Amino acid sequence: MSKSFYITTAIDYLNGEPHLGHAYEKVITDVITRGRQSLGGETFFLTGLDEHGQKVQQAAQAEGKTSRDYCDQLSRSWRRFSEMLGLSINDFIRTTEDRHKRVVQAILAKLHAEGHFYKAAYTGFYSAKEETFLTEKDRRPDGTFDAVWGNVIELQEENYYFKLGVHQQWLIDHIEANPGFIQPTSRRNEVLGFLKNNTLEDLCISRPVSRLSWGIPLPFDPDYVTYVWFDALTNYVTVPVALGDTGPRAALAATLDLPVADGTEPRNDLWPADVHVIGKDILKFHAVYWPIMLKAAGLELPRMVLAHGWWQKDGEKMSKTTGNIVDPVRVIQEWGLDAFRYYVVRELDIGPDGNWTDAGFKSRYQAELANGLGNLVNRSLSMLKRYREGVVPERSDELAAEAGAVARETRECVQQFRLQAGLQAIWAFISRVNQYVDQTAPFKLAKDPAQSKRLDEVLYNLVESCRVLGVLLWPYLPSTAERIYAQIGLQESPNRFEKSEWGRLSQGHAIGTPEGLFPRRD
Repeated sequence: MSKSFYITTAIDYLNGEPHLGHAYEKVITDVITRGRQSLGGETFFLTGLDEHGQKVQQAAQAEGKTSRDYCDQLSRSWRRFSEMLGLSINDFIRTTEDRHKRVVQAILAKLHAEGHFYKAAYTGFYSAKEETFLTEKDRRPDGTFDAVWGNVIELQEENYYFKLGVHQQWLIDHIEANPGFIQPTSRRNEVLGFLKNNTLEDLCISRPVSRLSWGIPLPFDPDYVTYVWFDALTNYVTVPVALGDTGPRAALAATLDLPVADGTEPRNDLWPADVHVIGKDILKFHAVYWPIMLKAAGLELPRMVLAHGWWQKDGEKMSKTTGNIVDPVRVIQEWGLDAFRYYVVRELDIGPDGNWTDAGFKSRYQAELANGLGNLVNRSLSMLKRYREGVVPERSDELAAEAGAVARETRECVQQFRLQAGLQAIWAFISRVNQYVDQTAPFKLAKDPAQSKRLDEVLYNLVESCRVLGVLLWPYLPSTAERIYAQIGLQESPNRFEKSEWGRLSQGHAIGTPEGLFPRRD
């Protein structure tokens, strides 16, 4: 069995509603996934929810609910959100599921048995808001803490620690030997800089049940639950293990108590993950803690951690308090899913930060979707209907070379996760074909019977260009791509790049009914 392309998003912390950053991460992951499908590969796309922790416990208490009821209710909202984004997911994990609990406890039990943990007393500062311990380095010169930490208290308690520091040089060597492990390069350099200029402190991986009951109990000490690192991060390997992936199951065999689900054939095609798509704010957790955890557990490392930037709104940080936010649900309901997907991928390359403006969104919608793509497809198919009763004429290769070039460039961009560049290439071709309409003026050719053959040539180039565009657009705008194919009268899906080969539209084929893809908005 050949390996599936296994890709994940970060799992979202369940203490609020989805926002633009969540939507962006899921959309770009979906584009990458569909791009791999277009290349002919098998894919497995995982997303889900991080449901344990003090903030969830406190939020549930504030609403007079049990933590379980609170999570069950909110998780339904997040599932609907994933569906609204049109994601091609294969699994949706919740860290409160039994399958996840068992995999987490198997890893914890193995590492404890092999001496990777120790228990020690801690005296110091704790931020309940961020659920993290703080040190003197986090204090301001006047001894206070930044407001980002919320209410900071002094704390004294015993906890379990993971021996992180002993793996530091190994991790540096691994990152340097595998340049593609952390992308983009700026993030790789950031992690290497951190590792080479700081001594890794051992990682606190527990919380006393007396302070936090909403978590996965340590299998070797029921007075403690495991903290976020061994809970949330483990989700990526939980699903392959639960589905019977023989590699990670073998590594955990001595401590794992999780039968493969009934009717599930053992497989060995998922782990390791090919790409973890995450935000830059959790880069250290995924590029430092996670690989060390996996190495200690005897599990293969993921092949890439791909970190994207943050969104601003109108040049300022998004904030619910000030009302400076973008509600992706509202945008999708008003403008359509593919318009939203187009804007976030076209506006922000993977890596840097981006800036959402309502004016910029409307401008791209009008100029690039309505007047660019929508107008091209509608007038091309409408002219074929008007002048040739919707029947495709004899093949002509006038735009074949340019169509082939953009197809090759789009494939390359998708393979390299250069999603924005792929859209730019596609829209350059859209502009070229619109220019071709203006240059050839088929509406004038139609008035001259002597130009009948020339009109046939132009019409073929237009409708075949629209068909090729459907194929190239499918990873980005799947609904729009399917509608283009349906309007051309094709029953198949444009879901393979090989279908972008010029000339697949045969003479005599009857197209369907042209309809507007992106209605113009005043």
